[in-house]
Amino acid sequence: MPFKSNTRSAAPLSRRGFLKGLAVTAAGLHIPKTLAAMPREHERSIALHNLHTGEKAKLTYWEQGKYLDDSLDELNYLLRDYRTGDVHPIDPTLIDMLHLLRMRAGRTAPFEIISGYRSPKTNAMLSAKSNGVAKRSLHMDGQALDIRLPGQDLHKLHQSAVDLKIGGVGLYTKSNFVHIDTGRVRYWGS
Repeated sequence: MPFKSNTRSAAPLSRRGFLKGLAVTAAGLHIPKTLAAMPREHERSIALHNLHTGEKAKLTYWEQGKYLDDSLDELNYLLRDYRTGDVHPIDPTLIDMLHLLRMRAGRTAPFEIISGYRSPKTNAMLSAKSNGVAKRSLHMDGQALDIRLPGQDLHKLHQSAVDLKIGGVGLYTKSNFVHIDTGRVRYWGS
């Protein structure tokens, strides 16, 4: 049974909401320009393939100005820690990033998920084995994904994610994936 998140649906952006957003930005909280300038769409869809569980999902997760709770619940479950089975809410901004990357690449293939949510137990185990795993990884907060997009050159996918200027973007050429997160804007890898 999929996990039920506490994610609230976003209301359509009204003039009042826009002005409130400006006040939030003025207060020091930054809304990425890329997300603020997302195309006006009636719906946003995504397709994912979890390489560890074999599970796939192709669904609309945003419609008529709001996130769809049932779809987000399904995505939370698909992106769970496959080692422990723990489910955690995934930041919807990550899903928006995937949507934008898919649009820019002109691809319909599902994103391959190498890593989604990681429980603290899993992260500690991975961190002990590799210095490439952050001890305080954003994967533990549902704010990071490690991905590939079939048919898309890894370096191009990385550059497209960097161009979004939304959060952290890492290129792991030897492991064949791109890391994206909704933390502060920063870039690494080769």
